[in-house]
This record gives sequence, C-alpha cells and structure tokens, in this order.
Amino acid sequence: MSKPRAIADRVEIEARAAYITELGAPEVIRYGVVPIPAIGPTDVLVRSEALAVNPVDCLIRAGVYRTPTPFPFIVGRDVAGVVVVAGPGAAGFAVGDRVWSNSLGHGGRQGSFSDYVVVAADRCYHLPDAVSADAAVAVFHPAATAYLALFRHANLQPGETVYVGGGAGNVGRATIELAAAAGARVIASARPEDFDDCAALGASAVVDYQDGAAAVAKAASEGVDVYLDTSGHHDFAAALEVLAKGGRIVLMAGTARVPLPVSALFQRDARLVGFVISDALVSDLAAAAALINKRLAAGGLKPRIASTMTLADTAQAHRLVEARTVRGRIVLHP
Repeated sequence: MSKPRAIADRVEIEARAAYITELGAPEVIRYGVVPIPAIGPTDVLVRSEALAVNPVDCLIRAGVYRTPTPFPFIVGRDVAGVVVVAGPGAAGFAVGDRVWSNSLGHGGRQGSFSDYVVVAADRCYHLPDAVSADAAVAVFHPAATAYLALFRHANLQPGETVYVGGGAGNVGRATIELAAAAGARVIASARPEDFDDCAALGASAVVDYQDGAAAVAKAASEGVDVYLDTSGHHDFAAALEVLAKGGRIVLMAGTARVPLPVSALFQRDARLVGFVISDALVSDLAAAAALINKRLAAGGLKPRIASTMTLADTAQAHRLVEARTVRGRIVLHP
C-alpha cells in the first residue's frame, strides 16, 4: 500500500485504486495508481480498511445512472478506515480516528475504492469502538437507505404496521430491524428458507413472497401504514389492497413501467413517494449515520457478507453483483 507524504502545506499521495476512464461493462475497470484529489481544509484523508460493492456502483460505472464522472474516475461509494490527515477545518476529526462514509462516487465526487480516500468532513462519521470495519461497511448503504425510507419519507410512528417486501435482501434486512426497533409491527415477505432470519431481525409475521396481497392482508387485518417493496417489483394494485387509510407507499428501487390505480390511491388518503439515496441531503445522511452508529454499537445491523475479495478484484465483484449470484454483500480489502 502506498503512503501519503506531507510536504509543506500539502499532501502528496500515490495510491492504488479501482478506476475507469470510460463508462461501460465491468471490463472497463482498471486497477493501478491514480491521482488522489487535493485535500481541502474541511476534508480528511482516510486510509481505507474495508469497502463494499453496491448495485448503484455498477449503474454509475455502466452509465445507466447518470452523474458526473471526471476521468480517471474512482468507483465505489462506501469506505471504513482510519484518518491519516485532517484538514484544519475538519472539526471533530483527528489523525487515528476510525471513520466511515457512504456517499462518495457521486455528483462529481471521486469514489472510495482506493488505498487512500479524501472525504469531506460533513460526509464522514466516527466508527464505534469494537465494531469491525468489514461488518460496518457491509451495512452502511442498505441501512441508510432503510432509514431514509422509514423516517425521512414515510414518517414512521411507533405502533404502525410496516410491510417489507424482499425482507431477506440487504436493504430488506436493515428495514426490518430499524422499523422493529422503532416500535413498529413488521410484516415481511421472503422465501420460506429465510422466514427464521426475518423473524430474528424483528418481523412479527413473515409470508411467502409468492402468496401476494392475500397473505399480507391476513397478517395485517387493519391494513399496512407503510408499504416498502425493496425488491423493486412494484404492484401498486396489490399494495393498495392492503394499505390502510393515510398509508404511505415508498419507492426506493425499480425501473419498470407499471400501472398506477389513481382512484384507489386518493380514496385511501394515501401518499406515494420515491427517493434515491444519492440525492439525500447531508443533514439526512448525518441523521441516518447517527442511528446506524447507535445500532452498530448495540450489536445490531449484523450483515450478511457473501465474500471478501481484494481491491484488485473489483471488476469481478461488479460482475457478481450484476449477475445477482451472491446473497449478501461483497466486501473488498485494499
């Protein structure tokens, strides 16, 4: 691993990274030495210890999700590591701090898949003591997505009923745990082999995802207040069959065109809202980070890590994520 070298009032860095010089398939990913962005007064330089591959990383690399990608562009969003340089205006951070970030590689910001990563202080959070970098980095993106869906966009209240479609997925697992911890009653759908896992995370009832609205309606006799389909396979007609008066349907994934039963939506005083975590406000990300850290410190948000690989294996990791051949998260080590 390369090392930063302080020279006068700047830092000279040679770092190895997974990067692209054009948009395209996983084969465009290269691994080698690239320039690291200048460290500003409100930035920290982080020596990375663990990185996680997100589906959105693949969409950005392929050009499906459009965002500025100044070439050479370092891929990746999440990182956990140690501060090696702290700018004079990076309040609250010092050399040696264990930290994390989950909003790099978007909006013109270089990504996280590098030996060393420059992170703006307002997008950087302390990592709780005794929490491993691998376990933490595997939950940042799914848990932050779940937080935004439940609390920022659905305004979940204690005692409400939440339906989580795709409960055994990365985002689904985090959504079940955060909703249950907030005092909601959670109904999840999953494959039968994942019923016990969903129940252990806090689901009060788990139904077979193939049984549809009838199974959800049976488990939620008074209706569902918050309806989340983390798989992106949206069936609004089925959702509105079980949605309670004043219920909220939150979209966090999916690209298919599906019909919307407008009459049923407004007759239930319902709300339909969608979001992408990439556009979340810094203040919302910080609120999500605070809850994530609280759950991690308490021993929660246990990740399902499918495999660990090296940073040089980024292209292969992208292939596996795109092929959907892994269950859980791929964690990379520099």
